[in-house]
Amino acid sequence: MSCDLAVWEGERPTDDKTVGRVFSELYDRYIDSQIEEPPSERISTYVAALLERWGDLTEDEEGASPWSTGPLIREASGPLIYLPMRSSMAEESSAYAAAVAESMDLVCFDVQQKRLRP
Repeated sequence: MSCDLAVWEGERPTDDKTVGRVFSELYDRYIDSQIEEPPSERISTYVAALLERWGDLTEDEEGASPWSTGPLIREASGPLIYLPMRSSMAEESSAYAAAVAESMDLVCFDVQQKRLRP
C-alpha cells in the first residue's frame, strides 16, 4: 500500500468533506491540467525542507528515500504538491511531511484516508 499526501497553501478547511473538495479542485487545476505552472516559493521551500531530511529519489543510491517519484519538485505545481511515498517508509515520512507542513502553515491532506493531517 502506498501513501500519498497533498500539501498546499491556503486556509485550512474546517472538515474532511470540505478538504476533499478543495483538494479535488486544486488537483484538477494544478496537477491534472495540461498547463504547467512552476511551484510557488512556499511549496519550493517546503520541498527543500523535506529533501534536507531524505534525499531525492534521483540521488538515492542506498534506497533511503521515501519518495516514490523524482525529482520530487516535479510533483509540485503552483501552490500544491502531491507527495507519493513508498509504502515501506510511509508511516515515518508522512508524519514528518505533515509536521513540516504544519510548521510552515500549509494544509496537509491524506489522500488515501481522505482526511486532514495532522
